[in-house]
Amino acid sequence: MTSQTAWLEALPKAELHLHLEGAIPLDALWGLIEKHGGDASVPNRGALRQRLTYPDFPAFIEAWVWKNGFLNSYEDFTFIAEAVARDLVRQNILYAELFFSPSRFAGQGLTTGGLAEAIRRGFDLVPQCETWLIPDLVRDHGPASAARTLAEVAELKEFGIVGIGMGGSEHTCPPEPFAAVYAEARRRGFRTSVHAGEAAGADSVRGAIEALWVDRIGHATRAEEDPSLIDLLAEHQIALELCPLSNVATGSIAQIEDHPVRRYMDRGLKISINTDDPGMFHNAMAEEYGVLMDRFGFTAEEIRHLVLNALDAAWRPAMPGPSLRDTFQAHPGWERG
Repeated sequence: MTSQTAWLEALPKAELHLHLEGAIPLDALWGLIEKHGGDASVPNRGALRQRLTYPDFPAFIEAWVWKNGFLNSYEDFTFIAEAVARDLVRQNILYAELFFSPSRFAGQGLTTGGLAEAIRRGFDLVPQCETWLIPDLVRDHGPASAARTLAEVAELKEFGIVGIGMGGSEHTCPPEPFAAVYAEARRRGFRTSVHAGEAAGADSVRGAIEALWVDRIGHATRAEEDPSLIDLLAEHQIALELCPLSNVATGSIAQIEDHPVRRYMDRGLKISINTDDPGMFHNAMAEEYGVLMDRFGFTAEEIRHLVLNALDAAWRPAMPGPSLRDTFQAHPGWERG
């Protein structure tokens, strides 16, 4: 282990763009598959890892839906929430906001409230990582479904729901039809995010800003196709949840060297680094930061700046006690040895 790797692993970290159902550790997912009778297409763990490799974004979505077939009960969600939280602690991730996608499990008879409660039950078993929840409105299911999910989660803030997001098939479901849903979310006091500029171009990012008025944008890798959009993002300091290794894994970026992370950093955009779906992409936060240092020349000070960006963009409600910044900067792993 190099000194750089050791420091990155010890560094206190935060995640703002992390899907619970996509973060299931491989061993935990294998356990679910065995619990539910197995699957001939994945006879062993090696085959499972290979199954979770994608030539493009649509193939990733197909694998996502396949994997969800092994989440059939509230007990399953408590199980994966605990497994994911323990993996976060293992990585020295002290703070995380996690998406969950209730409308994708309505067909299994699982309610939004039941899912939120089950997930929180699992998280509460691992208090070493502070966790908050963001329901994914799932653009594929349309604005009416998104509005229903929003109305349901508005009654569930006791489980740590702090905002709403929207993932899914961006290339076929643009943001504009969801404007009224996002306006209602703001009225109800929720913070807002949306995936944009990953599987669709700069127009998707502009729509997220001008139609949805979001606080944060997930990915936004294609925003630079429109230079005036980069100016807008810089001027308003709209937080971007970048996920470099995820973008390579889904084929939305051909190779890591093409990623705009360094250009965005140098332009002064407010970016954070996240793993997105580490159970499906086999990545870790220390690896993400290591790639930035090795391939893009990021310094230790710039890595710490990215962590602080995440804390500044976090949706943690006002709480007694030290701030996230104070907690992180007092951590023994903060300074590089």
